[in-house]
Amino acid sequence: MKYITLIIILFTMTTAAQNNNLQPLVNVTGEGKVKVAPDGADIRVRVETQGKEAQTVKNENDQLIDKVIKFLRAQGIESKYVKTEYINLNKNYDYNTKTYSYNANQTLTIQLKDLAIYESIMTGLLNAGINRIDGVSFTSSKMDVLHAEARVKAIKNAKEKAISYAAALDQKIGKAVQISEQGATPLPQPMYKTRMASMESDSGSSETIAPGEIEITSKIAVSFVLN
Repeated sequence: MKYITLIIILFTMTTAAQNNNLQPLVNVTGEGKVKVAPDGADIRVRVETQGKEAQTVKNENDQLIDKVIKFLRAQGIESKYVKTEYINLNKNYDYNTKTYSYNANQTLTIQLKDLAIYESIMTGLLNAGINRIDGVSFTSSKMDVLHAEARVKAIKNAKEKAISYAAALDQKIGKAVQISEQGATPLPQPMYKTRMASMESDSGSSETIAPGEIEITSKIAVSFVLN
Protein backbone atom coordinates (compact mmCIF):
# COMPACT_ATOMS: atom_id res chain seq x y z
CA MET A 1 0.00 0.00 0.00
CA LYS A 2 2.87 2.34 0.84
CA TYR A 3 4.44 1.44 -2.52
CA ILE A 4 1.28 2.48 -4.42
CA THR A 5 1.01 5.72 -2.42
CA LEU A 6 4.63 6.57 -3.27
CA ILE A 7 3.98 6.05 -7.01
CA ILE A 8 0.95 8.36 -6.86
CA ILE A 9 2.92 11.07 -5.07
CA LEU A 10 5.80 10.83 -7.55
CA PHE A 11 3.38 10.96 -10.49
CA THR A 12 1.63 14.02 -9.05
CA MET A 13 4.93 15.83 -8.45
CA THR A 14 6.15 15.02 -11.99
CA THR A 15 2.93 16.28 -13.56
CA ALA A 16 3.02 19.48 -11.53
CA ALA A 17 6.63 20.09 -12.55
CA GLN A 18 5.79 19.57 -16.20
CA ASN A 19 2.87 21.98 -15.97
CA ASN A 20 5.11 24.61 -14.39
CA ASN A 21 7.58 24.21 -17.25
CA LEU A 22 4.97 24.65 -20.00
CA GLN A 23 5.89 27.52 -22.28
CA PRO A 24 3.16 30.12 -22.76
CA LEU A 25 2.36 30.47 -26.46
CA VAL A 26 0.34 32.66 -28.79
CA ASN A 27 -1.28 30.57 -31.54
CA VAL A 28 -2.48 32.51 -34.57
CA THR A 29 -3.42 31.91 -38.20
CA GLY A 30 -2.28 34.41 -40.80
CA GLU A 31 -3.73 34.91 -44.26
CA GLY A 32 -1.99 36.20 -47.36
CA LYS A 33 -3.56 37.12 -50.69
CA VAL A 34 -2.00 37.83 -54.07
CA LYS A 35 -3.83 38.87 -57.22
CA VAL A 36 -2.65 38.64 -60.82
CA ALA A 37 -4.11 39.01 -64.29
CA PRO A 38 -4.26 35.59 -66.00
CA ASP A 39 -2.13 34.91 -69.08
CA GLY A 40 -3.54 31.50 -70.00
CA ALA A 41 -6.69 29.41 -69.93
CA ASP A 42 -7.87 25.82 -69.66
CA ILE A 43 -10.58 25.20 -72.27
CA ARG A 44 -12.91 22.22 -71.98
CA VAL A 45 -14.60 21.25 -75.26
CA ARG A 46 -16.71 18.34 -76.44
CA VAL A 47 -17.70 16.63 -79.68
CA GLU A 48 -21.07 14.87 -79.68
CA THR A 49 -22.51 12.74 -82.47
CA GLN A 50 -25.78 10.83 -82.74
CA GLY A 51 -27.20 8.19 -85.03
CA LYS A 52 -28.83 4.78 -85.43
CA GLU A 53 -25.66 2.67 -85.86
CA ALA A 54 -23.12 2.46 -83.04
CA GLN A 55 -20.07 2.00 -85.28
CA THR A 56 -21.07 4.82 -87.60
CA VAL A 57 -21.66 7.21 -84.70
CA LYS A 58 -18.32 6.30 -83.09
CA ASN A 59 -16.41 6.64 -86.39
CA GLU A 60 -17.92 10.06 -87.05
CA ASN A 61 -17.00 11.19 -83.54
CA ASP A 62 -13.42 9.92 -83.92
CA GLN A 63 -13.02 11.72 -87.25
CA LEU A 64 -14.13 15.04 -85.76
CA ILE A 65 -11.83 14.66 -82.75
CA ASP A 66 -8.97 13.86 -85.12
CA LYS A 67 -9.72 17.05 -87.03
CA VAL A 68 -9.79 19.07 -83.81
CA ILE A 69 -6.46 17.66 -82.61
CA LYS A 70 -4.81 18.27 -85.98
CA PHE A 71 -6.02 21.87 -85.91
CA LEU A 72 -4.47 22.37 -82.46
CA ARG A 73 -1.18 20.86 -83.63
CA ALA A 74 -1.18 23.22 -86.60
CA GLN A 75 -1.56 26.15 -84.19
CA GLY A 76 1.59 25.09 -82.37
CA ILE A 77 -0.12 23.72 -79.26
CA GLU A 78 2.03 20.87 -77.92
CA SER A 79 0.63 17.39 -77.31
CA LYS A 80 1.18 17.66 -73.54
CA TYR A 81 -1.30 20.53 -73.42
CA VAL A 82 -4.15 18.56 -75.03
CA LYS A 83 -5.77 15.85 -72.91
CA THR A 84 -8.70 13.52 -73.53
CA GLU A 85 -10.86 13.63 -70.40
CA TYR A 86 -13.38 10.93 -71.29
CA ILE A 87 -14.99 8.99 -74.15
CA ASN A 88 -18.59 7.80 -74.00
CA LEU A 89 -20.85 5.77 -76.28
CA ASN A 90 -24.41 5.42 -75.00
CA LYS A 91 -27.33 3.38 -76.29
CA ASN A 92 -30.69 5.11 -75.92
CA TYR A 93 -34.22 3.74 -76.33
CA ASP A 94 -37.12 5.87 -77.58
CA TYR A 95 -40.35 4.53 -76.10
CA ASN A 96 -42.45 6.49 -78.60
CA THR A 97 -40.86 5.04 -81.75
CA LYS A 98 -39.71 1.79 -80.10
CA THR A 99 -36.25 2.28 -81.61
CA TYR A 100 -32.68 2.55 -80.36
CA SER A 101 -30.18 5.31 -81.09
CA TYR A 102 -26.58 5.94 -80.10
CA ASN A 103 -24.82 8.97 -78.70
CA ALA A 104 -21.04 9.30 -78.73
CA ASN A 105 -19.07 12.10 -77.12
CA GLN A 106 -15.47 12.90 -76.37
CA THR A 107 -14.17 15.68 -74.16
CA LEU A 108 -10.82 17.43 -74.50
CA THR A 109 -9.11 19.84 -72.13
CA ILE A 110 -6.77 22.29 -73.84
CA GLN A 111 -4.20 24.24 -71.86
CA LEU A 112 -3.80 27.55 -73.64
CA LYS A 113 -0.57 29.22 -72.56
CA ASP A 114 -1.17 32.44 -74.50
CA LEU A 115 -4.47 34.13 -73.77
CA ALA A 116 -3.95 36.47 -76.73
CA ILE A 117 -4.82 33.67 -79.21
CA TYR A 118 -8.00 32.64 -77.39
CA GLU A 119 -10.37 34.08 -80.02
CA SER A 120 -8.63 32.47 -82.99
CA ILE A 121 -8.39 29.10 -81.21
CA MET A 122 -12.08 29.11 -80.30
CA THR A 123 -13.07 29.98 -83.86
CA GLY A 124 -10.85 27.21 -85.23
CA LEU A 125 -12.25 24.67 -82.77
CA LEU A 126 -15.80 25.48 -83.84
CA ASN A 127 -14.86 25.15 -87.49
CA ALA A 128 -13.07 21.86 -86.79
CA GLY A 129 -16.25 20.29 -85.45
CA ILE A 130 -16.69 20.80 -81.72
CA ASN A 131 -20.32 21.35 -80.78
CA ARG A 132 -20.03 21.98 -77.04
CA ILE A 133 -17.86 24.26 -74.94
CA ASP A 134 -18.21 23.17 -71.33
CA GLY A 135 -16.16 25.93 -69.79
CA VAL A 136 -13.04 28.07 -69.59
CA SER A 137 -10.96 28.63 -66.45
CA PHE A 138 -8.11 31.11 -66.31
CA THR A 139 -4.53 30.36 -65.30
CA SER A 140 -1.20 32.07 -64.72
CA SER A 141 2.31 30.97 -65.68
CA LYS A 142 3.58 32.43 -62.38
CA MET A 143 1.59 30.26 -59.99
CA ASP A 144 4.64 28.94 -58.06
CA VAL A 145 5.95 32.47 -57.47
CA LEU A 146 2.49 33.68 -56.47
CA HIS A 147 2.03 30.83 -53.99
CA ALA A 148 5.39 31.67 -52.37
CA GLU A 149 4.47 35.36 -52.15
CA ALA A 150 1.10 34.52 -50.58
CA ARG A 151 2.81 32.33 -47.95
CA VAL A 152 5.20 35.12 -46.93
CA LYS A 153 2.28 37.53 -46.59
CA ALA A 154 0.42 34.98 -44.47
CA ILE A 155 3.36 34.59 -42.07
CA LYS A 156 3.73 38.37 -41.73
CA ASN A 157 0.01 38.64 -41.07
CA ALA A 158 0.29 35.98 -38.38
CA LYS A 159 3.10 37.88 -36.69
CA GLU A 160 1.11 41.13 -36.75
CA LYS A 161 -1.81 39.37 -35.07
CA ALA A 162 0.41 37.85 -32.40
CA ILE A 163 2.03 41.21 -31.62
CA SER A 164 -1.40 42.81 -31.33
CA TYR A 165 -2.68 40.11 -28.97
CA ALA A 166 0.40 40.27 -26.76
CA ALA A 167 0.34 44.09 -26.65
CA ALA A 168 -3.21 44.00 -25.31
CA LEU A 169 -1.81 42.00 -22.36
CA ASP A 170 1.20 44.32 -21.91
CA GLN A 171 3.42 41.46 -23.05
CA LYS A 172 5.60 40.70 -26.03
CA ILE A 173 6.01 37.77 -28.39
CA GLY A 174 9.23 35.84 -28.77
CA LYS A 175 10.46 33.50 -31.46
CA ALA A 176 8.19 31.30 -33.55
CA VAL A 177 8.28 27.68 -32.38
CA GLN A 178 5.88 26.08 -34.83
CA ILE A 179 4.64 26.83 -38.35
CA SER A 180 2.13 24.83 -40.36
CA GLU A 181 0.53 25.58 -43.70
CA GLN A 182 -3.23 25.23 -43.92
CA GLY A 183 -3.52 25.90 -47.61
CA ALA A 184 -2.24 27.96 -50.53
CA THR A 185 -4.68 27.73 -53.37
CA PRO A 186 -6.22 29.95 -56.02
CA LEU A 187 -9.83 30.85 -55.41
CA PRO A 188 -12.22 28.97 -57.70
CA GLN A 189 -12.46 30.67 -61.08
CA PRO A 190 -15.83 30.90 -62.81
CA MET A 191 -16.38 28.52 -65.70
CA TYR A 192 -17.45 30.76 -68.52
CA LYS A 193 -19.96 29.32 -70.96
CA THR A 194 -18.99 30.39 -74.45
CA ARG A 195 -21.60 30.94 -77.11
CA MET A 196 -21.72 28.47 -79.97
CA ALA A 197 -22.71 31.10 -82.55
CA SER A 198 -20.39 33.33 -84.58
CA MET A 199 -17.40 34.66 -82.69
CA GLU A 200 -17.97 38.13 -84.22
CA SER A 201 -20.59 40.73 -83.40
CA ASP A 202 -22.39 43.07 -85.81
CA SER A 203 -19.68 45.67 -85.30
CA GLY A 204 -17.04 43.29 -86.63
CA SER A 205 -15.21 42.70 -83.34
CA SER A 206 -16.10 41.62 -79.84
CA GLU A 207 -14.72 40.50 -76.52
CA THR A 208 -16.18 37.13 -75.58
CA ILE A 209 -14.37 36.67 -72.24
CA ALA A 210 -13.56 38.80 -69.20
CA PRO A 211 -10.56 37.17 -67.46
CA GLY A 212 -10.49 39.50 -64.45
CA GLU A 213 -7.90 38.49 -61.85
CA ILE A 214 -6.79 35.27 -60.20
CA GLU A 215 -6.57 35.47 -56.40
CA ILE A 216 -4.15 33.20 -54.53
CA THR A 217 -4.90 32.75 -50.83
CA SER A 218 -2.54 31.16 -48.29
CA LYS A 219 -3.25 30.38 -44.62
CA ILE A 220 -0.39 29.72 -42.20
CA ALA A 221 -0.73 28.73 -38.54
CA VAL A 222 2.14 29.98 -36.34
CA SER A 223 2.88 29.54 -32.62
CA PHE A 224 4.96 32.26 -30.94
CA VAL A 225 6.46 32.27 -27.46
CA LEU A 226 4.61 34.69 -25.17
CA ASN A 227 7.03 36.68 -23.00
